[in-house]
Amino acid sequence: MTSAFLSALGGRIAERWLTLLALPGLLFLAALTTAMVLGHEHWSDVERLRAWLDTLAASPASRSTGTVALVALGVLAGAAVTGAAAQSLGTGVELLWCAEPHGPLLRYLTDRRLRRWRAADAVFRTALVAAGRARIGGAADADRLAGIAERHYADRGRIAAAPPRHPFGMGDRLAAPGQRLWRAHRLELGAAWPHLWLLAGDGTRAELQAARLRLSASARLCAWGVGYLVLGFWWWPAALVGGVAVASGVRRGRAAAEAFAELTEALADLHMRDLAAALGVECEGGVDRVVGERLTRVLRKETEAA
Repeated sequence: MTSAFLSALGGRIAERWLTLLALPGLLFLAALTTAMVLGHEHWSDVERLRAWLDTLAASPASRSTGTVALVALGVLAGAAVTGAAAQSLGTGVELLWCAEPHGPLLRYLTDRRLRRWRAADAVFRTALVAAGRARIGGAADADRLAGIAERHYADRGRIAAAPPRHPFGMGDRLAAPGQRLWRAHRLELGAAWPHLWLLAGDGTRAELQAARLRLSASARLCAWGVGYLVLGFWWWPAALVGGVAVASGVRRGRAAAEAFAELTEALADLHMRDLAAALGVECEGGVDRVVGERLTRVLRKETEAA
């Protein structure tokens, strides 16, 4: 049984290594080689690339089994190192998405988003007032004005659901559940999260983990895109690939952040009573601010549960 478990574990690790590191790394090394051989001047010259490969295959070193094995190992090692670098850069991208506005650049980005949100909010409120007056007055264009107000509301929502506090929208979206739980129940999500996680069912945790992995995968895709954008300095088609990868990674990251935030808030809403019962906090009715404050104090170890 132990041998079978170790074999299965080794297979999963090998599959994960191949998927996350080796294959993307090999593709990047292939693009790098193409860029070095062709460059901007001969960017589409397939015959030039084929001639280079034929010359490489005809060299005496290519007939040596040992040399071929060493080259193959070097290529695999290079692919693994490239993949590991992209994974580390992806972690940095993920941290940047969720960063607090520390430093001049991040504060500037946050202020810029806040100005855009306030401008969109002012336009929406103006349109909403106009639609309300038209509705009260029985104007013929009341429905049209209501539709305009709805479009302006959607425009504001694409920036942020509330006044932005982070340089990027994903940071605001991931922070929103904690802010709403604090406003509604005075529950500190950061302190309650490990306990809520333990109370959740296996299916719920699997959904949360899947959303979290999608967020990391999106950041990693952006990291690969940055690598191809850099490669575009030597071979411009790589820049096209990089631009598509970055745009796709950002779009997927937003969707993953939205899903993870919604699941996080839903988990807290569904299990706050269970959390109160597990910690010995009386909760006869719904979880109000009094119960939320008691839970927060217990979780912070500021007092004993009642």
